[in-house]
Amino acid sequence: MNNVISKNIDNTKNYSLITLILFWSGLVIMSSLYVTIPLVSTFSQIFSVEVSKAVWSSSGFSLCFAIGCLCHGPLSDRYGRKKVIIIGLSALTAISFLLGTVHNLVILIILRGIQGAAAASFSPVALSYAVELFPPKKRVVAIGFISTGFLMAGIIGQVFSSFVNQYIGWNFVFYILGLVYLITTLLIILFIPNIPISQPDTNISKVFKQMKNVFKIKSLKYAYIVAIVLLLSFVGMYSALGNFLSSPKFNFTTQQILYVRLIGIIGMVLSPYAGKLVEKFNIMSVLRGSLLLSIIGLSTSALFMIIMSVIFVIGIAIITPTLISLIGMLGGKTRGSAVSMYTFILFFIYIF
Repeated sequence: MNNVISKNIDNTKNYSLITLILFWSGLVIMSSLYVTIPLVSTFSQIFSVEVSKAVWSSSGFSLCFAIGCLCHGPLSDRYGRKKVIIIGLSALTAISFLLGTVHNLVILIILRGIQGAAAASFSPVALSYAVELFPPKKRVVAIGFISTGFLMAGIIGQVFSSFVNQYIGWNFVFYILGLVYLITTLLIILFIPNIPISQPDTNISKVFKQMKNVFKIKSLKYAYIVAIVLLLSFVGMYSALGNFLSSPKFNFTTQQILYVRLIGIIGMVLSPYAGKLVEKFNIMSVLRGSLLLSIIGLSTSALFMIIMSVIFVIGIAIITPTLISLIGMLGGKTRGSAVSMYTFILFFIYIF
């Protein structure tokens, strides 16, 4: 089946365009997770609430996103990858415009939760889509670009939000995102090809029940453990870096620390090259090598922490698409569920 799909795509020479659109979609959709982080103090002031309550504008999104990841993968197994992505993006577009009109924190948090559930329609589904659409030699490269979009969103989303809030107001953060999501929806409708549905004749309840089967695959269990360690180390490293730079010795501001994190993009852009490495050295060798690179990035003195953080991110950037590709292959016919479980685990941990 994948060979037939690959031949059709090869004939139209759309691989590069498809990869670019998926990268762009991952970047802008995942940015919605991070845009309210710089707005917490603003929400606290304009809604006259404590910061601990305003933080739920981010936490509510993350919680619903994690739960949504569990649902959309199996749904895409049954109804089709592209259809689920388009429906989710359409909902994301409408909700983003609505968020810009809100004047009540409770309503804002509720809408952010719904926005998170809608945004979750992309991550696990797009990754499963890439595993199915692209042949092995192009697969890890495509997943690398999508993963780069996810990683860059954590920085780009915050910088975008801070800039827009500073010059034209927080409402326009959501108005602009709504417009961007509308354009992105059209791009996917027009240029992303349909692929055969994974389980078209299976009852939807049975598809969801199959999710427990992913834990029966021993190799997947180990892959999930690696994913958990990666996320905890990634978040822990940047938390430590922030505390280090904000200490009295350096006294960096929050904005300055964000700019330092921008340097990490240097490492993130290497993620698409994971495919070339896998092609040359095989997937397990790249997996082990990138883990070693991340360890080296952490094993250094404080004086070189900023520089070595880039080395650490390079390792994470290379291992992420490689690991996702491996999970997709190990998941077999239930790859939608396997990748959904992967994204759920990551974002569930991220929340707490």
